[in-house]
Amino acid sequence: MILDQFRLDNRVAVVTGAGRGLGAAIAVAFAQAGADVVIAARTEADLRGVADQVGSAGRRAHVVVADLADPNAVAELADIAVQQFGRLDIAVNNVGGALPKPLLDTTPDDLAEAFTFNVGTAHALVRAAVPHMLATTGAGSIINISSTMGRLPGRAFAAYATAKAGLAHYTRTAAMDLSPRVRVNAIAPGSILTSALAVVAGNDQLRTQMEQATPLGRLGDPTDIAAAALYLASPAGSFLTGKVLEVDGGLIAPNLTIPLPDL
Repeated sequence: MILDQFRLDNRVAVVTGAGRGLGAAIAVAFAQAGADVVIAARTEADLRGVADQVGSAGRRAHVVVADLADPNAVAELADIAVQQFGRLDIAVNNVGGALPKPLLDTTPDDLAEAFTFNVGTAHALVRAAVPHMLATTGAGSIINISSTMGRLPGRAFAAYATAKAGLAHYTRTAAMDLSPRVRVNAIAPGSILTSALAVVAGNDQLRTQMEQATPLGRLGDPTDIAAAALYLASPAGSFLTGKVLEVDGGLIAPNLTIPLPDL
C-alpha cells in the first residue's frame, strides 16, 4: 500500500530544536510513523513534554539538553543516537534564527553569527551523522529547515535571510557530494503559528493582514511542516535529493513587513 511508503519503522532520527514548534511536531510525527528519536533543545521541561508524546506513540525518545548554537554540541548528537539506539537514519537541522535589524545596523559580526547558527550548526551535524548513517544503515536522509525568507527579500532580514538562503544552497551542494547513499533536502516554511509568531496570534488585525497576503488564506500549522519532513525522511521521498520544498501557503512576496524609518 502507498501509505506504507510513509512509514519509518525502527529507524532512528536526530531532531534539533525539538522542544517546541516545528522541531517538536517533526519529532512526534516521526514517532507516530515508527521511529525512535533523539530530541535536543535548551529547555528540559519542553523536551520532556515532547518525549511523553513520543512515548504515547509507542516509540522511544532520548532527551539532550544543550546549547545548539554551539556546532560542537550539535555534532555530538550523532554519536548519542548511535550510543542510545544503535543506528542513525535521519537528521533534521531545525536550529537557527536571527532578530530583524535594519541593514545599516547589521554588523559583519551579525552576519557571521547568523551564518554559524543557521548553516554552521547544520554542517556540523551532517559531518558527524553521515559516517554513522553509512556504517550502521548504508544510507540516510538529512533535512534542513530553511525559510521562505531565504528566497523572498524583506526589509530588516539581511542576516537571517542571507543565512537561510545559504542553507538552501548548502542543501543542494551537500546533496551532490553525498549522492546516491545519503539524500539531503530542505523545507522552506512560510509563516507558521509557533511561539515565534505569538505576537501575530494575539493580534487579530495583524493576523488577518498576514492571512490575506497568503494565497491559501491562512497561516501554517507545525503539522504542515511535520508532514513535509515525514515525506522527505521516508521511502515516499526516496527519489528526491537537493530539493527545497516551499511549504508557505503559496507566498510570492513576504506577508509581514517590518516598519523602518526612511533613509
